[in-house]
Amino acid sequence: MITLLFRSLMYVVSAGLGLIVADLLLEGFQIQWDKWWGFVVCILIFALLQSILAPWVSRIADRYAPVLMGGIGIFSTLIALVVVVLLPIGGLRIVDLTGWLLGSVIVWLITALGSVLLPLIFLKKRTEKRRAR
Repeated sequence: MITLLFRSLMYVVSAGLGLIVADLLLEGFQIQWDKWWGFVVCILIFALLQSILAPWVSRIADRYAPVLMGGIGIFSTLIALVVVVLLPIGGLRIVDLTGWLLGSVIVWLITALGSVLLPLIFLKKRTEKRRAR
């Protein structure tokens, strides 16, 4: 149970990092910092949608278009971004095609890297603390 919570927290953190990096790199991808609570809700909803959509989109692609299997992560990221931007809570705006396309790739890449690297960093620190005792 603790492992599931830890992995979920790491995924939410990596999703937040992905959205922030896309905001920093792309003009058309805008976090509305004045509505910070909306951005926090966006992160949580995005992470939840992404974890639900990825396996679902994967099954559909495997069944109907196996050629698309490589792009499943980016496609499910794009779908999750569409849903989050359309929600009336504020916090995130994407205003141009570059923001949508490159934003999806950046968020997917940072989230994927963060999901792998963040647990390694935190587990390494925890292991070092145990060894030091």
